[in-house]
Amino acid sequence: MTITTLLDPDDLRDGLLDDAYIGLTSRPPWLPPKYFYDERGSQLFEQITELPEYYPTRTERAILRQWAPDIARVADANVLLELGSGSSEKTFLLLDAMATGGKLSAYVPVDVSPSALDGAVESLARNRPGLAVTPIVADFERHLPDLPRPGRRLVVFLGSTIGNFTPVQRTRFLHALASTLDPGESVLLGLDLVKDPARLVAAYDDAAGVTAEFNRNVLQVLNRELGADFDPAAFEHRAVWDAANEWIEMRLRASRQMKIDIPDIGVTLEFAAGDEIRTEISSKFRRENVAAELTDAGLTPVGWWSDPASDFAVALATRPATAS
Repeated sequence: MTITTLLDPDDLRDGLLDDAYIGLTSRPPWLPPKYFYDERGSQLFEQITELPEYYPTRTERAILRQWAPDIARVADANVLLELGSGSSEKTFLLLDAMATGGKLSAYVPVDVSPSALDGAVESLARNRPGLAVTPIVADFERHLPDLPRPGRRLVVFLGSTIGNFTPVQRTRFLHALASTLDPGESVLLGLDLVKDPARLVAAYDDAAGVTAEFNRNVLQVLNRELGADFDPAAFEHRAVWDAANEWIEMRLRASRQMKIDIPDIGVTLEFAAGDEIRTEISSKFRRENVAAELTDAGLTPVGWWSDPASDFAVALATRPATAS
């Protein structure tokens, strides 16, 4: 399987330079969560998904284990295109359901990380040797129109990753995605739902401290990639529920006064004790709001599957066949 590259290392570095400069010179400063996922960050996130406090991954997996055949039947697609792909059990549940229905002809995993795609390709070659696989290195915020169309696609975006967008970014993304779908094609979104704030905060601030290490690891990324001199140990992990916006914020709080040089972007940051960097938002969703956003983007909601406790859901929407 040959990996197609729409995003080269220079693009990735240029994006980091721009994002770090814009985010860290804002007040208050912020960083996009995509920079969590270097090799170490990805390993830590895999540990997070197994923690008792972190329900989203296992709940989404259980929903797909039960309902993947129904999702495949309603979507009626023969190509699975996955944004932010992996070789996880969740992907195989959907692939199996589509294959059992006699429809599956191709899988298109899309990720910014070539190493993540290498892992997916290796797993698929071992477990699905007859499946046509077209791995794509791409930034799905930039390259949606360039993704292949080897058949009628079901585009999947799992893990409630869409919750990392601000509402404005999410609106822009959904409109862009809808515009790239052919009539009759579908999108499947994984969505973490609004619930008891104490449970939400616990999911992002586990007792073992794995999420804290994951959060501070982004400073190691800046040190390595931009020549910064952050001391990660000088920053405290915080997870805060924003009731007005119905999202969790992850932050890094300076424990003392310090000055940080970031030579590759020509910036020196000054922190007082208590100053914070926002490193992630994770929006939580309500069904009626999701339906409204999908409809506004030109998509028709056609399916909603949740767990008995309504902790998590997957939503299916289709571009109408009458769309122009």
